[in-house]
Amino acid sequence: MTALDNHTDATTALRFPEGFRWGTATAAYQIEGAAAEDGRTPSIWDTFSRTPGKVRNGDTGDIAADHYHRVDEDIALMRRLGVTDYRFSIAWPRVQPTGRGPAVRKGLDFYRRLADSLLEAGIRPVATLYHWDLPQELEDAGGWPHRETSYRFAEYAGIMADALGDRVATWTTLNEPWCAAFLGYGNGVHAPGRTSDLAALRAAHHLNLAHGLAARVLRGALPGSAEVSLTLNLHAVRARSQAPEDLDAARRIDAVGNRIFLDPVFHGRLPEDLVRDTAAVTDWSFVQDGDLAAAAAPLDSLGINYYSPAVVAAGSSESPSPWAGAERHVRFEPAPGPRTAMDWPVDADGLHELLVRLRDELPGVPLVITENGAAYDDYADPSGRVKDPERVAYLHAHLAAVHRALADGADVRGYFLWSLLDNFEWAYGYSKRFGIVHVDFATQRRTLKDSARWYAEVIGRGGLAPS
Repeated sequence: MTALDNHTDATTALRFPEGFRWGTATAAYQIEGAAAEDGRTPSIWDTFSRTPGKVRNGDTGDIAADHYHRVDEDIALMRRLGVTDYRFSIAWPRVQPTGRGPAVRKGLDFYRRLADSLLEAGIRPVATLYHWDLPQELEDAGGWPHRETSYRFAEYAGIMADALGDRVATWTTLNEPWCAAFLGYGNGVHAPGRTSDLAALRAAHHLNLAHGLAARVLRGALPGSAEVSLTLNLHAVRARSQAPEDLDAARRIDAVGNRIFLDPVFHGRLPEDLVRDTAAVTDWSFVQDGDLAAAAAPLDSLGINYYSPAVVAAGSSESPSPWAGAERHVRFEPAPGPRTAMDWPVDADGLHELLVRLRDELPGVPLVITENGAAYDDYADPSGRVKDPERVAYLHAHLAAVHRALADGADVRGYFLWSLLDNFEWAYGYSKRFGIVHVDFATQRRTLKDSARWYAEVIGRGGLAPS
């Protein structure tokens, strides 16, 4: 018996609610290219990717999927798929090159044209203000560990609200602030490549503050119908056993992986156990009066990015670790089951667990799956077809998990598949493919994979076909 059998027999289609949003998602640095065109200046990812040894094969996002020049083609693909929504991110240095002062008109015009073209195609634009491409000048001035960056982000949010507020109905402030803080400043595997527990914790706080300040700016500038959101990559953490020391390991990771964002944003407080766990790193004196209240700006929805669960036990992690305050107490264990090309375990139950947890902990907060997908070693066969049955199976299982969560009372409003296009996969360069559209990076030719056709069928029927 499968998890699906608990709620439906094998002859019954899994229908999703009327109005459920079917989308796909991308990020600016991963697809746009045009890294030095029309006034755009370097972001921390431009600098990081050009630093020898930081990105596999020395790859950069200079060209990526050339989306900047191929917007019309890519929107036509989305229209073929039938998606109702498209989640894209705005490159901060494309519209405000130094992170301060006036915007660049050509940068704003690109996103205006993108939004207008989406609307003409009947696709709802969903904008993310920050998907990790901090202007390099702001990093040089201190980056996210520096308090001033939060205020610069709020200013940038106001610029974008003024430019696109009449076109974009849903605004996400930050994408995965955990990655920005702890991979960028903790273990340094992401830009800007710093390795400091203190810098990571300071960055996490200032990202929370930036979110709250930006959310209030957006509220003041946008129509009352606009939605304001935040996207977190919450960790589905499981203890290896019920031994007290393993349960404590899971608690520590939950504190620094999840509640470091959930508690300030939804409750206006820091987790007390997190403060204790990190006492050897900081006394948190950088948290000023009013910061936590500012971080707790009201939201219309919470975005959830999920790929795989984590299994932890008492032990220690390799250094440098992204788990500030937990690295000497926690060891990550291999999870059972099949794995993706990223060597991530495939386990859709983790997504169900997260959604049910949030149902209980955040009643009244609508949820949206803003990223979910998998990388596999895709290639075009001699006929030009890209067969990716493993991805189809992955997506089917995770959509079934979302359906189960809906049946269990979770208020899930939409699902955004990651990703529309094969792209620059951060420190992995172009070696990993998450797209449902294959991109030949030498020619920029796009080819729908079998998973894209499968997803179009799911959207068309409003759910999963009988198994």
